[in-house]
Amino acid sequence: MSASITFCIFSFNRGAFLKNCIDSIEAAIDQPEIVIFDDDSNDPQTLEFLAGIKDRHQVVLPEKKGSIKHGGLYHNMQNALVKLKDRNLLCYLQDDTQLVRPILGHEVIELDKLFESNPDVAFIHPCFIRGVDQLKRPLIPESGPDASVFMRKNMGQSAGVHYSDLVMFKPARLLAAGWEFHQSEPANDSQAKASFGPMLYLWAPFAMWLPEVPAYRGKSKTLGLKLAEKRKRCGFYPFRMWTEEQASRFLAASSENVPPIAEQFLDCKGETPAKPWTYNPLTGLSMLKHLNNIEVALKRWLPIIRK
Repeated sequence: MSASITFCIFSFNRGAFLKNCIDSIEAAIDQPEIVIFDDDSNDPQTLEFLAGIKDRHQVVLPEKKGSIKHGGLYHNMQNALVKLKDRNLLCYLQDDTQLVRPILGHEVIELDKLFESNPDVAFIHPCFIRGVDQLKRPLIPESGPDASVFMRKNMGQSAGVHYSDLVMFKPARLLAAGWEFHQSEPANDSQAKASFGPMLYLWAPFAMWLPEVPAYRGKSKTLGLKLAEKRKRCGFYPFRMWTEEQASRFLAASSENVPPIAEQFLDCKGETPAKPWTYNPLTGLSMLKHLNNIEVALKRWLPIIRK
């Protein structure tokens, strides 16, 4: 089987974000195979986009609806693993992520060789490192099986040492190990630790979460969360796509083993939010976080009290 990557995009009610993610993949690699796993979206913008994209990319609707925090995300991840079990490499992304640079032809071949040479490796993380994470647990790289990758020292985090929801992997390898996606990142990290070696990180990543994305899943927002989103100026901030020349220079410089912290390398197309970027509107806003928690608790207990 030739070296190739199939991109699986997990989507829910964020049409503009989904379009940006698809556009970035199409700009980064020639004739990509993209499969969109939609989590029963119902907003008109997303439905219109999905209807228009079916001619060039496969759209898979949910077979099982989720009712937990992340909706049907992990059900769809498992569905993707089974449906695309014959593919060479899968890359899992979500609609609030994008590719930030072209993927050069030799990179795919080298990724495939990396997996083939290391049968204990299950996952490779394709994204830059989030700068905000360095405030609690600074990145300490450890040597990987070759010079293009590193492993992340375990600093007590619940996920990210063996697994992340944004990953590349060989589906046949996971299925041979009896892998089934659990319903949280920590649970999947524990599963990966029991079955495989540490997850590998790229010194020259090619994808990233968008910064300051509003809260989603269609739930009603508390006053605390609304105020936090306003304070953070949450919105749609797509990244500026690199040229092939910029990507080549980045790959060449990656041999210097400079940690790929997103804020040090990436900028947005228009306004760039204040750095370090956060990926939960309540991060760093303790008073609003407390207000949100009180509101959530009241909503949970009021129906019980009324009974």
